[in-house]
Amino acid sequence: MENTHTQFAGIPAQRLHDFTAREARRFAAARPNAAKVQLTDYLGGVPLHWMSDWPMPHLPIIATAKGATITDIDGYQIDDFCLGDTGSMFGHSPPPIAKAIRRQARRGLTYMLPSIEAMEVGQLLTATFGAFQWQIATTATDANRFAIRVARAVTGRAKILVFNGCYHGTVDDVMVELGAGGHTQNRVGLLGQVADLTLGAVACEFNDLAGVEAALAQGDVAAILTEPVMTNSCMVLPQSGFHAGLRDLATKYGALLMIDETHTISTGLGGYTRAHGLAPDIFVAGKCVAGGLPAAVWGLNAETAARYHGANAARPAGHSGMGTTLSANPLQFAALRASLAEVMTNAAYAHMDKLANTLAAGLSDVIAKNRAPWHVVRVGARVEFICANSPLQNGTEAAAAHCPQAEAAVHIALLNRGSLIAPFHNMMLISPATKKRQVKRLIAAFAKVMAELFAPKSPSL
Repeated sequence: MENTHTQFAGIPAQRLHDFTAREARRFAAARPNAAKVQLTDYLGGVPLHWMSDWPMPHLPIIATAKGATITDIDGYQIDDFCLGDTGSMFGHSPPPIAKAIRRQARRGLTYMLPSIEAMEVGQLLTATFGAFQWQIATTATDANRFAIRVARAVTGRAKILVFNGCYHGTVDDVMVELGAGGHTQNRVGLLGQVADLTLGAVACEFNDLAGVEAALAQGDVAAILTEPVMTNSCMVLPQSGFHAGLRDLATKYGALLMIDETHTISTGLGGYTRAHGLAPDIFVAGKCVAGGLPAAVWGLNAETAARYHGANAARPAGHSGMGTTLSANPLQFAALRASLAEVMTNAAYAHMDKLANTLAAGLSDVIAKNRAPWHVVRVGARVEFICANSPLQNGTEAAAAHCPQAEAAVHIALLNRGSLIAPFHNMMLISPATKKRQVKRLIAAFAKVMAELFAPKSPSL
């Protein structure tokens, strides 16, 4: 008899254990060439430690990637719905971007001086995202870090308000969370962190305007830093009026409003900010803006830019603490121009939105048919299944809904059936290169996995 008392996300523990073990064996047996690749010269056996978070027995080794398909060295062609965790949201090596990179490679890779594309990119950024005074960084982490410095400089205040469970890259300044009694504390698990981050940051719950106002009323908050939708955990949508409330409260208490669109650029052309008419003082976007080439952008509205110029002129001469040598290089501008002008288009988003709607509906149907206590959330081209009955309200609920055991089992099982989704959460992205048949294959694979995990009786092994 199967013990159904202990469960993970509605799945009996023993069934989940047996299923996961079988899928792991299946993966390992199918990829002998990848198993032979030894990355022992790298710390922890991976060139980036996050790669250890994939749930497979060993990593597949990728040979090529094109459009929405990756091919590994064992010869498997995989439908890619992870897309570099958003970095390749517009597909792998879109032809206009690949062409621009090849052309620029013959003209030099970095100058620390602008190219003619810099002017075009500035105009395209404004046309796409709004009237901001722009700067170019290499990662969204850098962009957020620099923007935080500006916010503190122009307001003369120390603290940045962020939301419990948020992620804005590896910016030390905002690595805080809510602890016991609702008090802000350093995030648990930070490696090598010795500073008290609560001196420069305060955490509130997403969708809690009363909590935000209480924090702002202390008079020491320089800026609210938020994603339009909480991502990088279990996705949390904003309640009606939440963003309007943030704008009003920021204005009332003299804080700036920073919008980080790095993940929610999936919403549509111009991101969630443009689609929903948000009015941030500072705007940040990264990951996919240059088609997968490392680049990020951040911009200040006219009033904030004027305040920045005043603060910058008044400071003593010396290092500002902002900027990196390889940022704003001509290769970035070449890729940004091609991305903004030829890849990131209304037509591309229309295709992405249509297929994402098909995917979300298909996954929801599968969940309903299997009576699983899960649900599906979509923000434009971004779709996630969440191991909870109903939509989440804040970061605390998102953390409680995260079920690593069940999610890892689904991830490896989907990969064994030809579909790759993001390892850190249950995200699936649709690119302009994604085909309807790939979406159908993913839905069919998800149906097979869920039918086995939620079968009335234990499946035969």
